[in-house]
Amino acid sequence: MTTLIDRIVAVPAPWAYVIIAVLVFAEAAFFVGFVLPGETAVVLGGVLAATGRLSVAALLVLVVFAAVAGDSVGYEVGRHFGPRILVTRPLRRHAGRLARAQGTLRERGGWAVFLARFAAFLRAVMPALAGASRMPYRRFLAFNAAGALVWGVGVVLLGFFAGHSYAAAERALGRTSAVLLAAVVLALAVGVLVRRRRRHQSLG
Repeated sequence: MTTLIDRIVAVPAPWAYVIIAVLVFAEAAFFVGFVLPGETAVVLGGVLAATGRLSVAALLVLVVFAAVAGDSVGYEVGRHFGPRILVTRPLRRHAGRLARAQGTLRERGGWAVFLARFAAFLRAVMPALAGASRMPYRRFLAFNAAGALVWGVGVVLLGFFAGHSYAAAERALGRTSAVLLAAVVLALAVGVLVRRRRRHQSLG
C-alpha cells in the first residue's frame, strides 16, 4: 500500500539520492547551509529509506561521502582565499560568530572540526576556516571524516526510525491513527533538530 509519505514525496529514488547528495555536498562547499541545512534532506532520506523507497545502506554511504567531499571543497576554498573568505557576502554578516568559531578552532584544533559537524552554522563555515588557518589537510580530513560518519549515521537513522514508526503504525492501527502518529514523530524529530540548531547558534 502506498503510504502517506510516498504520496507527499513523489520524487523518483534516483533523483532523491541526487538531491540529498547535492544538498549535503553544497552545505559547506558553497555555504548553502546558511539557507537550507543538508541535515533536513538527510532526515527526509531516512524517512524514505524506512518506507522502502531508498536503501538505508546506500543512503548512509552517500551521505557520509557527500559530507566529506563537500567539506574538503570548503577546506580548499578557505585555503585558497585565506582570510579574504571572511569578508565574502555569505560570511561578513556573521563576523561575531565567525570570530568565536575561529577562537574555537585555535583552542581545539581538529576537535573543533569534528564538533562543527553537529551545528548548522559551524558545519557550513568550519571547513573554510580550517583551510584558511592552514590546518594540515590530513588532520582536517581525519576529524572531518569521523564527524561526518557519526553525524551521517545518526541523522539517517533518526529519519529512518521516524519513518519506520509510521509504517508499523499504519499496519497495526490503520491510516488515520498512523497519520496522527507520523505527524507527532516527525514533529518531535524536527523539534530536536531546531532546538539543537538554536542552542548552537546562541553559543556560536
